[in-house]
Amino acid sequence: MNNRPIIIATRGSALALAQANNVLGLCRAAFPERAFEIKIIKTTGDKLQTASMANPNSSLPKGLFTKELEVALLNQQADLAVHSLKDLPTELPAGLKLGAVGPRADVRDVLVYRDADWVQKQKSEGPPQEWVVGQPQQRGCPPKTHLKDLPPGFVVATSSVRRKAQILAKRPDLNVVEIRGNVATRLQKLHDQADIDATILAAAGLERLHFTIAASGHLHGENIPEGLCATRLDIREMLPAVGQGAVGIEIREGDERMEAICARLNHEPTWVAVTAERAFLMAMGGGCQTPTAAHAHVSGATVHMEALNTIGSAAHRAEARRPLAEAVELGQFLAAELSGR
Repeated sequence: MNNRPIIIATRGSALALAQANNVLGLCRAAFPERAFEIKIIKTTGDKLQTASMANPNSSLPKGLFTKELEVALLNQQADLAVHSLKDLPTELPAGLKLGAVGPRADVRDVLVYRDADWVQKQKSEGPPQEWVVGQPQQRGCPPKTHLKDLPPGFVVATSSVRRKAQILAKRPDLNVVEIRGNVATRLQKLHDQADIDATILAAAGLERLHFTIAASGHLHGENIPEGLCATRLDIREMLPAVGQGAVGIEIREGDERMEAICARLNHEPTWVAVTAERAFLMAMGGGCQTPTAAHAHVSGATVHMEALNTIGSAAHRAEARRPLAEAVELGQFLAAELSGR
């Protein structure tokens, strides 16, 4: 019998490690007789901190946050690779497959911005500073502000073309700019930089980092800068990315040991939902750098999905439902509906 520890590959960001450690805990609970270890691997996306993620004409390679983990799988240096499913391309390298997905977390996006009262307090209590014409000044909003409430000209920072397209389709009077870095880095930039007024992050990522949104609307958590508020956006305001909120486990094809592990870890309702979403994305010919979005959920014996495709400044939506066994067909149907608009 092979007694070598089963290696779980992951990126080194705080969020990726939180996800990998959750999978590690599930593996150890389900298979206490086996040894599991985490292996941290730096990906291309981690290295390209200055590259634009929000430019659909960019020549960025596919699999920005997955390629090096997949190489480790193919080279037998890892046995399981843990990904944020929204980062995993729909077309995987030959010899690899998606083995399982965990239960889905909150799929919504979160609008994060400075508290207007906190901004005013800093101005009144801070040292006097001479203002120069054209120099940005920190701006804020009251707690529980939504996209529709943001003042005209507000600067929203995001690296997602999906979020940018949906923001501008609803609020063309806003200014959307690029931002890079992990969650903590983006929150610090929002706190410090007067030329950024708000950003948008995934609710699932905030939750996995143990950040919370208080009843007051303020964002709390370890090392979070003071004075930040957060509002969960309904999926009618901001349709999530394909696979958002789900963690995917990638394995080698034909690896029976890993298939047995994945069979114990897989969450079937989430699997059906993301199967429909990924079929939609594949049929649209897109990846994580395209302005499409989709959200599917299982209800009884059917799977229901909403999808969106942005063409120019217009965001087109469609929705449909199919039996659970027709998740792929559902995704393909909605892609056909939207690709012609």
